[in-house]
Amino acid sequence: MAAAAPAGKGFFGHPRGLLYLAFTEVWERFSYYGMTALLGLYMVEQLLLPGHAEHVAGLAALRHLFELRGPISNQAFASLIFGWYTGLVYFTPVLGGLIADRLLGARRAVVLGALLMTAGHVAMAFDASFVAALALLIAGSGFLKGNIAAQVGQLYPEAAESLRAQGFTIFSAAINIGSVMGPLACGALAEAYGWHAGFGCAGALMILALLIYLAGQRHLPAGRPRRERAGREALTAAERKRVGLLALLIALTVLPGVAYTMIWNIGLLWIDQHVDLGTPLGAVPVSWFNSVDSFFSVIAAPPIVALWRWQARRGREPGDVAKIGIGSALTGASALFMSAGALLPGPDGRAAVYWPLACFAGMGIAFLYYWPVLLALVSQKAPRRIEATMIGCTYFALFGAGLVMGWVGSFYAEMDPASFWAVDAGFGLAGGLIVLLFGRRIQRALAPPIVDG
Repeated sequence: MAAAAPAGKGFFGHPRGLLYLAFTEVWERFSYYGMTALLGLYMVEQLLLPGHAEHVAGLAALRHLFELRGPISNQAFASLIFGWYTGLVYFTPVLGGLIADRLLGARRAVVLGALLMTAGHVAMAFDASFVAALALLIAGSGFLKGNIAAQVGQLYPEAAESLRAQGFTIFSAAINIGSVMGPLACGALAEAYGWHAGFGCAGALMILALLIYLAGQRHLPAGRPRRERAGREALTAAERKRVGLLALLIALTVLPGVAYTMIWNIGLLWIDQHVDLGTPLGAVPVSWFNSVDSFFSVIAAPPIVALWRWQARRGREPGDVAKIGIGSALTGASALFMSAGALLPGPDGRAAVYWPLACFAGMGIAFLYYWPVLLALVSQKAPRRIEATMIGCTYFALFGAGLVMGWVGSFYAEMDPASFWAVDAGFGLAGGLIVLLFGRRIQRALAPPIVDG
């Protein structure tokens, strides 16, 4: 079994350690979302242009690799980089989970991850080290993300299914505070002082994340490596079946992941090119839109949790699998707002700002239905001795989503915007349809409690 969390409740019935883990992720998300809000525009508007691209170590080799399908535009190249970066950030957590489970332990893995990410954000402050910076950020995220999430699950007794789901929802909503602030602060600094000032801000806040995590050590699960058990024991047949079903659900969330993450890549580019951002105080920085979805994840969390509790009292709360399907369908419906904005431009040929605002807001609400619910489900149902590894495996969904998103985004310039966003919507709607058809069977198959060997 995983080491038990320290006793004591300190936050509306939840363990005090939840606060430290949440606030660590607040500032990690600040740095990640702040950097991501700048990344696509930075590549298209500066890094890939003559006078800059030739000074970036490793960039020419990377372009040669991506051009195996033929010559590509700077926009397509930027989309592919964005997609692979976004994907690999979420691929490496499974490796970080394995290393934590068998060698380092969760605590040391998180500390190492935070140090690598700090170095990566600092390297982003220079054109020449751009490729190296992405590599450091990818490696650091692998050690940090899955092991933080696994510790959230370990704070709760195994039988506390509802409380654990609430804890993951609170955790996800709390870290979105950082996701709101990051693009606002980094975007404002980039607008005032240049791209690299924004990237430097992200690095400074990553250091704060590490300090908060270190301060909360006595309230966190021990998270020691489990080499002995992992080496001796094989999974039972029941455990293997449960792992297979969880893998199926993880794969399903690739679909809403594609629809959602497209707004961070092509969404910002489309807004920059086709949306009227003027206000009486001047134009709004495009990067600020990356705060909208996170803001709505924050403000929507309390009413959604209250809704689930109200439904539970009446025996009408959707199961976890149904919630994932609802979230997937909501991502597809949200992407359709971008398509509508492209079809209904104003007299000046630019779309009204409320179309992308509605899209980003809907994505933030949809996120609460599928991602924290998936994490809670995996934390509850996975065999305890591979829990960190299974939590890490959930990020394979975002890895796949990132790769598909980057590849689809590379065709943006070859399509009209309305059709492009309709294709994006199709991914999320397809996920909802699959759950509608097969979700009850999956939920029933997951219902029996798992018994560790």
